[in-house]
Amino acid sequence: MSALTSERYAGIAWTGEGYEVEVLDGEGRRVVEPSGWSGAQAAELIAWLRDFEGGRTPAVVLDSTNGLLDGPMTAAGLDVYRADPWLLPPRPGFGSVTAGELAEKARTAPGGLARVTAEGGTLTGRAEEYFDGVRRGEPIVAALTAAGRCFEHGRRDVPRVALTFDDGPDPVHTRQVLDILDRYGARATFFCVGHHVAALPDLVRRIAAAGHEVGNHSWSHPYLPDLTPEQLREQLDRTAEVVAKVTGEEAPTRFRPPYGALSPEVLAALEGYPTTLTMWDVDTRDWARPGPERIAATVLESAGPGSVVLMHEGAGDRAQTVQALPAIVEGLLERGLELVTVEELTAPPGTDGADGTDGPRPPAR
Repeated sequence: MSALTSERYAGIAWTGEGYEVEVLDGEGRRVVEPSGWSGAQAAELIAWLRDFEGGRTPAVVLDSTNGLLDGPMTAAGLDVYRADPWLLPPRPGFGSVTAGELAEKARTAPGGLARVTAEGGTLTGRAEEYFDGVRRGEPIVAALTAAGRCFEHGRRDVPRVALTFDDGPDPVHTRQVLDILDRYGARATFFCVGHHVAALPDLVRRIAAAGHEVGNHSWSHPYLPDLTPEQLREQLDRTAEVVAKVTGEEAPTRFRPPYGALSPEVLAALEGYPTTLTMWDVDTRDWARPGPERIAATVLESAGPGSVVLMHEGAGDRAQTVQALPAIVEGLLERGLELVTVEELTAPPGTDGADGTDGPRPPAR
């Protein structure tokens, strides 16, 4: 925890249409009129906050159901704080608490907020809770894997690898990733968030038209344990619906949980839901921006036949991932590994194509 000290507090709420922003001063007065921003305007929103009233930049307050803005905002040098559920009034069935409520909580109870860092990511301060949930969920995940309802990697005797990209689409980085993949004739799987799909439908259509697979990564990239079962399923349903509407194809059948947060409670909420949990066995941790050389080295040192590689092309500064991608693709192709979608990597029916994890995975973006 890091106590918040600021003269201005910008609460940012998410809705099905975009973002709502309200800025309060230390006395609880509105500094400007509340404003609305579309999901495609994250860069413009960040610029507005950075240049706010000649540089009097407010502290930004999000809640744990919004995992889309903290990455680009911390990369831009903004002070970002997270308000957790126990500090806030109940959320609506779909959406966060209001922007005004977030700003007011920052003003009246700043010591209860967690400062989000680029190194710790969205879950800064909650890693122990995350790891505990993953550990408790391991037996259930193992059973789902054995039943074919959870997939972590493909067969180790087939020279194929699946590159996957989370959190998009992004107006800049997704185009760059697609251009690189097209240059090499490689296919990949994009686990998209519904919030961005609705804002950038043309990019999703381009992904699908190029032969890549589109998966479900929730609507607002929430920390799933903080949702009720109904809220969790609503996130998946709305994302599946908008992807199907945009692409004109069937709704995604694969779901990747944000951060890989599969606690027993989350798994219980997903029981019977018609989707295949899709994880990974190679984590680049590119969201932490360790440098393009390190990102490429992680893949080339760890990936082999059947691997599912986790990367990101949205919800943050993904320039390092884009810079690393040509070396990753070339290195894998030189080893005779075909780059395919997760669906193509999936083992044929009746074949044991996946196993359980060796231990809890670190929080992913």
